[in-house]
Amino acid sequence: MKLREWTMEEQEQLIHFLTTNTWPFHGNSNPERALLEKTIEEGGYESDEVKTFWVQNEETEIVGIVKIYDLQDEIPLFDLRIADEYRGFGYGPKALKLITEYVFGLPEGKIRLEGHTRQDNLAMRKTFERAGFVKEGHMRNAWFSPKENSYYDAVTYGMTREDFLAGTTTPVMWEDAGYGEEPKKKKRIPNFPTQFESERLLIRMPEMGDALDVFEALRNSLPALKAWLPFAQEEPELQKTEENLRESIADFITRKDLRLHIFLKDTGEFIGSTGLHRINWAIPKFEIGYWLDTKFEGNGYMTEAVERLTRFAFEELGANRVEIRCDEENGKSRAIPVKLNYELEGILKSDSLSGDGKHLRNTCVYAKIK
Repeated sequence: MKLREWTMEEQEQLIHFLTTNTWPFHGNSNPERALLEKTIEEGGYESDEVKTFWVQNEETEIVGIVKIYDLQDEIPLFDLRIADEYRGFGYGPKALKLITEYVFGLPEGKIRLEGHTRQDNLAMRKTFERAGFVKEGHMRNAWFSPKENSYYDAVTYGMTREDFLAGTTTPVMWEDAGYGEEPKKKKRIPNFPTQFESERLLIRMPEMGDALDVFEALRNSLPALKAWLPFAQEEPELQKTEENLRESIADFITRKDLRLHIFLKDTGEFIGSTGLHRINWAIPKFEIGYWLDTKFEGNGYMTEAVERLTRFAFEELGANRVEIRCDEENGKSRAIPVKLNYELEGILKSDSLSGDGKHLRNTCVYAKIK
């Protein structure tokens, strides 16, 4: 999925979208053309304060629209609407995650993002929760519905910049649930660079422009990777590679998972992927994973990348523990932690499945500690 910015040239398309779908939980459930034209003319959908985006699915179909407003403030708000025929397919939470990434990616450094809905709008409340937002307020008789001439309770959900960057969800400390208690301190995630180098390699966070390189490397290396990796069981598709990249970038931004791409410094060629996974920031500890395009095997590149990544974890991220786990029968993968003096702490019997999911396998656990 993606957000595509709405333009004034798409005025008719916007009016059609808003007048042909139903909005039972909005203040104006059936907006009229005249009112929409007036709002557009006055900058209600595009101005320094407001940005509007179409929500598109993987087939580039328009499934919704979002208006982000109060953009000059430190705390923007938003209005997300999914079209009738696309409700119930999980587009709402995905769209809200994209909205969150957009707002917190703005150069002004917004401190929080919030949204409001009616108490009985269960679909929108689930959308907030699945996107990591926290319920922060409940206001009685605060939402007036002109159609029913009735007042409803309203609820407020929010996401702080701190939670977004840490990939955490911090519940509100309500007065009737622990008032006066000392709040628990969260482990702060350090700031760190998104790329670094070794003698021959550039290692950096993924970008959408890497999709074709990753796709071709996977296609080239599929026979070798298939024995060990679940994601290598089928021929890669460029669209799915792009979707996976988009998720990885989002996870990197929120610090849930740190996928990294490896390039030769001399030529700029993409040669493989590594990263820090199964992260526990409270310790902190990380698990290193890796795969290499087979045409670059035999040059020691992955050993060099993992050695540099290990140092990055300890020096930049304050790691107390770094693990490498691999199949007992995967000799090439096991050779890397052995060369880098990781300690074999144990072999877990029947701990995992083969790449195709058909056979039980043993897992070697290698580790370094601070």
